[in-house]
Amino acid sequence: MSLLIEKPGPLSTLQDAGRFGVRHLGVTQGGPADLHAWAWSNWLAGNAWGAAALEVTLGGLTLSAQQPCRLAITGADMQAQVNGQPLPHWQGVNLNSGDTLSLGMARAGIRAYLAVAGGFQAPLVLGSSACVVRDHLGGHQGDGRPLAAGDTLIFDEKMQGNALSRRLPAQEKRDYDDEPTLALIPGAQFRHFDDHSLIEALNRPWTVDPRSDRMGIRLQGSMLHCNIGSLISEGLTLGAVQVPPDGQPIVLLNDRQTIGGYPRLGTLTPLACARLAQCRPGQTLRLSTITAGEAQQAYREFRAQF
Repeated sequence: MSLLIEKPGPLSTLQDAGRFGVRHLGVTQGGPADLHAWAWSNWLAGNAWGAAALEVTLGGLTLSAQQPCRLAITGADMQAQVNGQPLPHWQGVNLNSGDTLSLGMARAGIRAYLAVAGGFQAPLVLGSSACVVRDHLGGHQGDGRPLAAGDTLIFDEKMQGNALSRRLPAQEKRDYDDEPTLALIPGAQFRHFDDHSLIEALNRPWTVDPRSDRMGIRLQGSMLHCNIGSLISEGLTLGAVQVPPDGQPIVLLNDRQTIGGYPRLGTLTPLACARLAQCRPGQTLRLSTITAGEAQQAYREFRAQF
């Protein structure tokens, strides 16, 4: 009924769909940085939407199965192996008691997702097991700690016999080495940026800054100029593109603060945020505008698959 963590890697955390309905308390949502890969890992394991899965950042994870179980791995290619033998990516695998699963360092993308049939069991904190390290919330023990050597991840042994054998739709497998174009919904302050700024922002590539994490991803490129000096702080959504005085945007992700006062270029869609979460430092990307209606329709079609 458990997986034993032998090596946790730089950052491995448990993430369900996220923590909602508590932002008025100053508590952020957490949840998977790459919603797309997380959702498909759960689907391949036969789980319903929202089941807790393991998010592995950069790689370096080694674990052993204490009982037979069915797992699925998606997201970044971390050269997964079972007992030293290569494991095909983006599919389910059965482990026997005593088997060892190891992940190397990521070759494409930076976050992999590991789901178990039935989902991992963890305490609910404010309605969710999503781990937010900064806030000491959620995770496998409820205190926001990332995994450490010797920790165990609990699962329901009875669910392993009910696990489905599923094949990922070919179009859903991602190539994280590609230069992505991310969909941006223009925000309330969009027209307060000068025309040259907007032309440059939407026609030139941006580079991912190394100073990025689950709270936000900084972009480097042409300077954005806004004629708004300051704003009253307002609520921040997933994907909000804040522009501080240096003119270099910050895309806010799952562990973001709940309010902010910088002008915003707009908001990346949830699926654009998921793709951004797999971009490595130094990788380039582009921005393209989309309407709120188009973004909602794309998200409905995504969710309808689960």
